[in-house]
Amino acid sequence: MTTQTLVTSPQDVRRHIRSGVWRGVTSGVAPGYVQANLAILPKELAFDFLLFCQRNPKPCPLLEVVESGSVEPSLTAPGSDIRTDTPGYRIYENGEFVAEVDSLVPCWRDDLVSFLLGCSFSFETAMTDAGIPMRHQEMGCNVSMYITNIETTPAGQFAGPMVVSMRPVNREQIVRAVQVTSRFPATHGAPVHIGDPGAIGIQDISRPDFGDPVEIHPGEEPVFWACGVTPQAVALNCKPSLMITHAPGKMFITDRRDADYAVL
Repeated sequence: MTTQTLVTSPQDVRRHIRSGVWRGVTSGVAPGYVQANLAILPKELAFDFLLFCQRNPKPCPLLEVVESGSVEPSLTAPGSDIRTDTPGYRIYENGEFVAEVDSLVPCWRDDLVSFLLGCSFSFETAMTDAGIPMRHQEMGCNVSMYITNIETTPAGQFAGPMVVSMRPVNREQIVRAVQVTSRFPATHGAPVHIGDPGAIGIQDISRPDFGDPVEIHPGEEPVFWACGVTPQAVALNCKPSLMITHAPGKMFITDRRDADYAVL
């Protein structure tokens, strides 16, 4: 099953994921529906991470918190299961990446709190509707993501660099790209940087820290948005005892429409 076959409802997509039929990158999947980054932490770390999200709304726009003892994001995706309905998960222990798994059922604990954070895949439909092509979709690969020298605002034990996603945009369309994405602050909003990658600490744009490299054509500029993979960089930096995240590019798809979070 390919990404193209998953232009369908979020409930169907989650069912395909839960059954193991499909586990790909979710860019372009269930267009028009909000996708979410995922961070799961033990209850004793949850307040500090909630404060971190509040202090860093660009990379960590909070959509929902699923309290300990529950696995259902009842506000954004009633009937779903956070342990099984994401195409891939990463597990970090004491700051070390230890595993990438398809399901969290074998390792789930009742003290875990789940955070759903807005994802820039959500505004890609509006971008393509505005005539701005998504190169990673054209190439059939994941978006490029980079660890930057932009520091987040610390909260408790959480601190570290911001991660950004990059999409090449024709110079004549950059203003339009800023206008379109500014309408979606809950899914990262306007870009944080345009142009020179070195200005934000990216030494080689052809070698992303997460995701896949994409082509930048003549007449285009790299445009960078804050990215919900930031908690993974924070996990590597701060070494919490346990943090579980989505695998980069493999998001949790909610039942909420992009328009539900758009501002005029």
